[in-house]
Amino acid sequence: MAGGAGARGGAAPPAAAAPAAGAAPATGPAAPAGRRAAVAYPPTHWIPASTSNYTVASRPTQYSVEYVVIHVTQETFPDARDIFQNPAKKVSAHYMVASADGYIGQFVREKDVAWHAGNWDYNTRSIGIEHEGWVDRPAYFTDALYAASAALTAAVCDRYGIPKTRAHIIAHSEVPGATHTDPGRYWDWARYLDLVNA
Repeated sequence: MAGGAGARGGAAPPAAAAPAAGAAPATGPAAPAGRRAAVAYPPTHWIPASTSNYTVASRPTQYSVEYVVIHVTQETFPDARDIFQNPAKKVSAHYMVASADGYIGQFVREKDVAWHAGNWDYNTRSIGIEHEGWVDRPAYFTDALYAASAALTAAVCDRYGIPKTRAHIIAHSEVPGATHTDPGRYWDWARYLDLVNA
């Protein structure tokens, strides 16, 4: 896969055009005494999905955010990006992580509801993170992909007070009514949760 941002959709827009994609709020609440401060978001790149592929919302006011749903694209990063930007596809995720270098694209703002879980209730209450690759090709689950994704998941969990456990960081296949198998048997949950909680 090509390494530059241009191959994936470009860098984030200027701050005047849109807030920094995925950046932690500048005026968020301070960590209570005795608790560590929130994990900072890793660098992300704004690559907007078609507005036909998600629902505008005001989360967490309108819907609480309680889960992170882990997906595998079954596509390359550029092909999945094209799907998210195609208004006829009716699908999106908040983020996608590239296999080769851990590049993170943000396609839907966290306040909005991405259409990723195949279950409206879970869509409203989760952040969806896609990972470039295929469920039956573990070579796509690189150190860079795990590290970047875990840093992103840790930051999302800190922002919304989501426990960093398997009960709240779930597989797409674990969403009620799911017909998908991702992230599949080669996804290393123990390693991933260790990184999220590091």
